[in-house]
Amino acid sequence: MKKLSLLTALLIFSASAAASSSDALKAFVADTQTARATFTQTVLDKSGHTRQQSSGTMAFARPGKFRWVYEKPYEQVIVGDGKKIWLYDADLQQVTIKKLGQALGSSPAALLAGSKDIDKFYTISDAGTRDGLEWLDARPKDKDSTFENVRMGFSKNTLVTMQIKDNFGQTTVLKFAGFERNPVLPASDFHFTPPPGVDVITDGK
Repeated sequence: MKKLSLLTALLIFSASAAASSSDALKAFVADTQTARATFTQTVLDKSGHTRQQSSGTMAFARPGKFRWVYEKPYEQVIVGDGKKIWLYDADLQQVTIKKLGQALGSSPAALLAGSKDIDKFYTISDAGTRDGLEWLDARPKDKDSTFENVRMGFSKNTLVTMQIKDNFGQTTVLKFAGFERNPVLPASDFHFTPPPGVDVITDGK
């Protein structure tokens, strides 16, 4: 079965411990305007068994611009240009265009590339310390959201991992490496031109 990418499939206090983890999120949001990293992604079923694995690169620029490139095992590119999301599947030779709109605000992507107004879309709580990381739990306020919660693991205000649990019991685990904060990113990273000959589908919803 083909992988379910983060954005395709889904397209952070207790009084004693909250300070460090909450501060990690606030520092990340306030101090990270752009970023890039490599990542590995694992999708687990309800029983914790691995269903899919993939890897690639990601970059984002607030607000609303991002680029996820899945390199293995299937080639897929997901670009948000601030107005639209472009989903390119090389195997299917197909590009799907979606409006960015309000969907970004209540999606896991908003925790990375969205605006600083995270409390508007999420109920944030401390999730303690585990594996040397400060964990935050974010639950969407939108009752129609397709996922249950997102957990983010930080080390010294640097994002290390995200765990996204959807409404079907699946968990998508993203682990980041080589995380660069505020690099200069070319505008071309957030622009997508469909390759010649591919089918282009526009989602007008």
